[in-house]
Amino acid sequence: MHFNILLQCLCFHHRVMETNQTTVTDFILLGFLVSPKMHLVLFGLFFLLYTFTLLGNGVILGLICLDSQLHTPMYFFLSQLAIVDISYASNTVPQMLANLLDPAKPISFAGCIMQTYLFLMFALIECLLLVMMSYDRFVAICHPLRYKVIMSWGVCIALAIISWEFGSLLALVHVLLLLRLPFCGPQEINHFFCEILSVLKLACADIWLNKLVIIAACVFILLGPLCLILVSYTHILSAILRIQSGQGRKKAFSTCSSHLCVVGLFFSSASIAYMIPNSRSSKEQHKILFLFYSFFNPTLNPLIYSLRNSEVKGALRRVLRKERPG
Repeated sequence: MHFNILLQCLCFHHRVMETNQTTVTDFILLGFLVSPKMHLVLFGLFFLLYTFTLLGNGVILGLICLDSQLHTPMYFFLSQLAIVDISYASNTVPQMLANLLDPAKPISFAGCIMQTYLFLMFALIECLLLVMMSYDRFVAICHPLRYKVIMSWGVCIALAIISWEFGSLLALVHVLLLLRLPFCGPQEINHFFCEILSVLKLACADIWLNKLVIIAACVFILLGPLCLILVSYTHILSAILRIQSGQGRKKAFSTCSSHLCVVGLFFSSASIAYMIPNSRSSKEQHKILFLFYSFFNPTLNPLIYSLRNSEVKGALRRVLRKERPG
């Protein structure tokens, strides 16, 4: 439904553009301002990292589907996170790779707006999923006897649907506010993808409302969830310290440490990118920050979960034993 609304708005905006010849119909993504030789080096590096992102998250998804011992709420949310990470990277990286080979190739106005929408949507969904995962760990460690009742499959599916619906709806609000603005030139976006702050700089109108909504969303969807996660982990840490068995403490902490690493990477990079947009760092440094936020995080997430999680490594060994002939 949200996609239909966006497509209708894009069609309406296209009809308006046809009546005004001065309005831009496409954009040029400047990408990274480096030499042509460096473009080829970056293309090779990013292509390898993108391949690893697809393989790593694909392996996580496959293991969760194939191994019955991973059919738990924790790994259900992890599978949702893997889907979001694959989609997240696939929204920006292919366009970035194409621009490294052909920097002058434009992206259509509709394609740029769609990329902005999908980037915001997947970022918001990932943020909410991380909150759901922290709640799952809170219930598992602080209320273990009631865990199966509280985190039933119906509840897990409902929480996942809420994350996807709310993320797509809030992203749609940002994009609808963006579509109301006229774009009459210049058409060069100083970024490697259609990031909303960079696109807004090209608008030929006052963007105070857009900035106000972005700031409000940052407070509501970044600081709010981060506070909830910190509160959850304060209770989790307290519960872990009360566990008498050293082995029990180690197991409880291992199930949380991977999630904490992912939370730290996501919220630190996202907060710097959007809460401090007018920092003293150069444009190129800001692009590198967004590269880490939108590309390296999806690449690192499966690595963190596979290296720091004994259950995932155990599932991989079991699947490989099943596949081995004889």
